[in-house]
Amino acid sequence: MALVEHSAVELRRQIGEREISPVELMQSCIDQIEKYNPAVNAICATDYERALASAREAEVQVMRGDALPALHGLPLGVKDLQATAGLLTTSGNVRLRGHVPERDVSYVARMRAAGAIVTAKTNTPDMGAGANSRNPVWGATGNPFNPALNAGGSSGGSAAALACDMLPLCTGSDTGGSLRIPSALCGVVGLRPSPGLIANDMRPLGWSAISVLGPMGRDVADTAFMMQASVGPHPMDPLSLGVQHEAFWPVQPVDLRPLRVAYTEDFGACAVDPMIRRAFRERVQALSREVAVCEPLDWDLGDGHRCFDVIRAESFYAAFEEVYRTQPDTLGPNVRANVEMAASITLADRAWAHLAQTRINRQFQAAFEHYDLILSPVTPLSPFPWTQLYAEVVDGQKQRNYYEWLSLTYMVTLATNPALSLPLGCDEAGMPFGLQMIGPLHRDAHLLRMAAALEQWGKTQTGLHRPRPDMAALQQPRPELKSIVTHPPVLAGGAMVDSRNAV
Repeated sequence: MALVEHSAVELRRQIGEREISPVELMQSCIDQIEKYNPAVNAICATDYERALASAREAEVQVMRGDALPALHGLPLGVKDLQATAGLLTTSGNVRLRGHVPERDVSYVARMRAAGAIVTAKTNTPDMGAGANSRNPVWGATGNPFNPALNAGGSSGGSAAALACDMLPLCTGSDTGGSLRIPSALCGVVGLRPSPGLIANDMRPLGWSAISVLGPMGRDVADTAFMMQASVGPHPMDPLSLGVQHEAFWPVQPVDLRPLRVAYTEDFGACAVDPMIRRAFRERVQALSREVAVCEPLDWDLGDGHRCFDVIRAESFYAAFEEVYRTQPDTLGPNVRANVEMAASITLADRAWAHLAQTRINRQFQAAFEHYDLILSPVTPLSPFPWTQLYAEVVDGQKQRNYYEWLSLTYMVTLATNPALSLPLGCDEAGMPFGLQMIGPLHRDAHLLRMAAALEQWGKTQTGLHRPRPDMAALQQPRPELKSIVTHPPVLAGGAMVDSRNAV
């Protein structure tokens, strides 16, 4: 097994036991990025020089016998929406193509403090709007299982980089499904935590629970390992103060036999392709033989679509109204659509939406009085071509806007419960299938333990193990992924990005 294929947990063990050097690991990741990124375009700006210097210092600390932090020496990919000091953070937006922040967002700062080494930024849609990681600065991210198809978003670059073993850990964020959807489409694990567990000091609406930051890994153990290092309060994030939680690491799989499981194919309100319904039913049927209870749950989430429209528009208006007013041409169509939607929303609409969200939240919490776990599909479709901006039709139903096809995940966003995408084999098209696992609010560690048990069970079932892309097929560059670039990234002052960074 190549070094980069080892789990983050195993790599950290080997570093601590002096079996490998952080420098050796960093160089292996850089080599993997340079070899395979031209086929998927998951990585945008890179920080190789500083990353190697940090790896050398990490090696010195190991050899000195210093006390080592949890993620010591592990290369880290950071979603390009998240500020990184001294490293391009463009958000895939033409206005920010030369933006180099002076400080890290709190999540990145916490990862550095835990010993992770920021190595590269991962691609995202323009300003993170949508579930197709393409933008005019870096181009599109292709799915590692077929680069002509969508890798999901908005954490699509992180998911594709993990699937290709370019990096052992990556950060993500999630509003309508941005951690879960790309993880499902690329066959990795993404956790949307309960709000407040991972502090975010750059969220415009400090008390809004719609958007969270979260970890991504190739398996549940890696995700739990990263989560343990991610949590903690920050004075600039009021949601993060005083949140209680269990330890995330080490993660011990629960016993499946006593679990009470509920499931839904569509929350009674979401369009889902028949192929995805079949794949979901097959997995639920197989799992039903292993648990105490496994039964369908009736939902009444019809208000969820309009509720999400209003709350999402409110969030986008807070973040982008000034830019929309002064530099509208710098915003992509998805961002503009959200800001324009906000213009027609009244105070009465906002009050209704927050009341509707409260009802949805309470419906979920009431369900967890009877069940330990709720299951659904993550996405309603198998990956479609990245050239198609979004899914306009699902199961014959025209979608109202660019994000309605994400409704399986945004219904859970509204509830605010933790949710995880677990890879469980492939669909009939041969593409990864992601199972959405929803846990009780603020019981994220318990959700990870249940996910570890299902992952372990999946390895014993024919066709339900985590799929892996054909790396031999990814040795051919795909220049068309860069064909939509209209504004190449530049450094502050007008200098072009170093050629190593324009991968």
